[in-house]
Amino acid sequence: MEDLEEEPRSQGSRGHRRSVSRGSYQLQAQMNRVAQEERAPGSVVPTPLAEASRAMAGDTTLSENYAFAGMYHIFDQHVDQAVPKVQFANDDKHLLACCSLDGTISVCQLVPTPPTVLQTLRGHIGPVSDFAWSLSNDIIVSTSLDGSMRIWNTQDGRCIRQIPDPDSAQMLCCTFQPINNNLTVVGNSKHNIHVVNISTGKKVKGGSSKLTGRVLSLSFDSAGRILWAGDDRGSIFSFLFDMATGKLTKAKRLVVSEGSAITSLSARSWISREARDPSLLVNACINKLLLYRVTDNEGTLQLKRTFQIQQTSHAIGSIFCPLMSFRQGACVVTGSEDMCVYFFDVERATKAIVNKLQGHSAAVLGVSFNCDESLLASSDAKGMVIIWRREQK
Repeated sequence: MEDLEEEPRSQGSRGHRRSVSRGSYQLQAQMNRVAQEERAPGSVVPTPLAEASRAMAGDTTLSENYAFAGMYHIFDQHVDQAVPKVQFANDDKHLLACCSLDGTISVCQLVPTPPTVLQTLRGHIGPVSDFAWSLSNDIIVSTSLDGSMRIWNTQDGRCIRQIPDPDSAQMLCCTFQPINNNLTVVGNSKHNIHVVNISTGKKVKGGSSKLTGRVLSLSFDSAGRILWAGDDRGSIFSFLFDMATGKLTKAKRLVVSEGSAITSLSARSWISREARDPSLLVNACINKLLLYRVTDNEGTLQLKRTFQIQQTSHAIGSIFCPLMSFRQGACVVTGSEDMCVYFFDVERATKAIVNKLQGHSAAVLGVSFNCDESLLASSDAKGMVIIWRREQK
């Protein structure tokens, strides 16, 4: 990866140097390894999610864990227009949202049965490209090709604020700063990312930067100190985020494949007892899902492995499984242009496909697990949203 830091490293007075110690990512990976190596083989991984994960996993294999009993429900309120993203609310089993190129966002509830659409968020006059839940799930931020982002109250469906793009460009993606939900990062069609204060509607001073192409995907690390951004020309940039000011400092650039769009980025601090390094999961239009190791505190990426899928033109998304830290092995889930949902074991050297779900009639664009992995949602290019129920062991 190229080093893009514009100022001498000796200037340690910058905010990001105070907030991120050098080598913190190596230290985190090393601590993860030590914690594992001191334990007997097969013992419980010491993470807050270990008990929940253990209860779910039991003595079953990874393939058995990701066996699905079939479709729980199908939402068709957006039929005929693509649903680029579907996402369960944070730490919630039954609250789900999906955005559509029809200009609306649906907030759905899966329990009690039958599942219902609680709110339809209307106001955008162009296709909705992306959205994000706030940590407390009371707010959704959305971006649209109409050149605006909107802040929504998820309880009553009201639009609290409309914020025009600072460059008067199409807005293509958004993500909350994970520690400070008052700040949102947005990417647009004029190659720019901006940190926006959603309380004031203003962009943050020093919180803007330019990429090499249209900004299609964004992801923070869990600490909110590193931001990765992907564009439609095949580049992933890393930025250091100053927690005190919201300022972005461009750090690294990786060219995945010249001219191939980076459609999805998903960061994880560690995956499983075998994969203890911070990781970034990447969809690019090269018929592969890519898993990178994060090697330092500037977001440098090192390719760990790839998985074969079909993706040449659609904005396909992928996720890490939320409870993967306990089991032997670990899974990622992705959509694909062959109308299937794929589960891959990131540690299996050969035959990495753990499961394949078939039922869509168009390219699968978005995937999302609920917090206990009992339900998986997937959306496609024809507007169908399928909720899959995992088999209970």
